[in-house]
Amino acid sequence: MSTILHASPVFGPVHSRRLGISLGINLMPADGKICTFDCIYCECGRNGDFRPRQARPTRGEVRSRLEEVLRQMQAGGTAPDVLTFAGNGEPTAHPDFAQIIADTVSLRDTYCPAARISVLSNATMLHRKEVFDALMLVDNNIQKLDTVDSRYISLVDQPQQPGYRVETVVERLAAFRGHVIIQTMFLQGTFGNHDVGNTSPRFVEPWLQALKRIAPEQVMVYTVERETPISTLRKATHEQLDRIAAQVEALGIACSVSY
Repeated sequence: MSTILHASPVFGPVHSRRLGISLGINLMPADGKICTFDCIYCECGRNGDFRPRQARPTRGEVRSRLEEVLRQMQAGGTAPDVLTFAGNGEPTAHPDFAQIIADTVSLRDTYCPAARISVLSNATMLHRKEVFDALMLVDNNIQKLDTVDSRYISLVDQPQQPGYRVETVVERLAAFRGHVIIQTMFLQGTFGNHDVGNTSPRFVEPWLQALKRIAPEQVMVYTVERETPISTLRKATHEQLDRIAAQVEALGIACSVSY
């Protein structure tokens, strides 16, 4: 099993399948993974694979390093398409997430005003008002919703919060009133004795009903690209992803597909 851990607090730029030339911002330690999910498909590995010894970067460290890199890119005549909060775990779990977003907006406006700010999140911290409000300030508020089947979520996404309820998450996503992009991983394969395919009508139809309630500006459907911690997982097919995307678009919601 290969595991991709990202430098902290800034990594890249890298080419994102969905976002273009992306400068990554990792609010977790560089030497391990801390996440409120423990997804069996995560390219960063499982939470227990690499326990970090380093601390999360501070707000000051994030701002200082981000400004340094943006200055270097500006001097070299380049600019990122997007500043993306991602990395080795859930970015919104950082205690200073809201303040870091404010700093990033200011730096973006100074050094690369055409760049968009994106947050890749698993929607587990939306109960924090300061997190919700900060996400309203970013350009691409990308929130994960792999299914609305609670048993599937427990098996595949494995929330680390005992009180996690997908029904509540859907309510909080709807509260963005359209300022949200839903990102969904579609898989085939097995985990233990369980089939973890989620492309069948059993999973897709209730998910589509949730999308109607959330009314996002866009949906991103994708599948695994790199090696996963569980070797028995497989990519969803082009045909499966295209079929699902067509069903989303039939609701009047824009949908992108990453194969």
